[in-house]
Amino acid sequence: MRQVKIATWNINSVRMRRLIVERLLNEAAPDVLFLQETKCQDGQFPAADFRKLGYEHIAVNGGRGGYHGVGIVSRLPLGDVRVREFCEKVGDPRHISAVIGEGNSAFRVHNFYVPAGGDEPDVVINPKFDHKLRFLDEMKGFLPTAGDGLPDVVVGDLNVAPHEHDVWSHKALMKIVSHTPIECEKLEAVRSAVGYVDIARRFVPLEEKLYSWWSYRAKDWRAADKGRRLDHIWAHPDMAGRVSDFRILKDARDWDRPSDHAPVMVSIDV
Repeated sequence: MRQVKIATWNINSVRMRRLIVERLLNEAAPDVLFLQETKCQDGQFPAADFRKLGYEHIAVNGGRGGYHGVGIVSRLPLGDVRVREFCEKVGDPRHISAVIGEGNSAFRVHNFYVPAGGDEPDVVINPKFDHKLRFLDEMKGFLPTAGDGLPDVVVGDLNVAPHEHDVWSHKALMKIVSHTPIECEKLEAVRSAVGYVDIARRFVPLEEKLYSWWSYRAKDWRAADKGRRLDHIWAHPDMAGRVSDFRILKDARDWDRPSDHAPVMVSIDV
């Protein structure tokens, strides 16, 4: 038995932040890196630079407008790559999946970039919030049918901090998009539809604060530590016991021209 190390990271423009992606690949050495908010069309993705580092297998869903976007950078072959559009929004690239491994060790990984939802948590005045809630509802219906008989893993920027200690202040953020009760309930419904295990909370108790995102607005983000856990890794119940070495690579938030998100990484026995 060996381990496959996977990481997920909202990079907030893969071209602007290519050098810190390369730093992650060199220093943390994930076997497979799942990126969100790549902000580039497929032909603009810096695949050649990553291939020089030994990551020869690339799959991207960047759409046509250069907004949003998801991608996979891998040292391992990627099988049966698929993309799915949600909410009938053609050209809104927020999902890509691929099979990793072969035979009895194979599993599918779904990489999501859930809509942020705008500023007002009101579907009447804010179409972006309505889109986010509909997206989560569609995920709930999609994922139970999407494994094709393989155990699956869900990764990505799901843009919801679902639990009390996934935010710096539960009381202050209950009316702030990403931690409103309806978003938390809908994300939990997505997770529960398959019974996925929230890997972060398997390793870190619910009563402990845990974040993966810190706003650019803070002059000293580390001192303020007003974070939210927006980035997630969920494992199918049949494979959750094979997941180990959970880490949020918080120091990457201090790298040159950083993303406001930190990478999240685990190892999976295959």
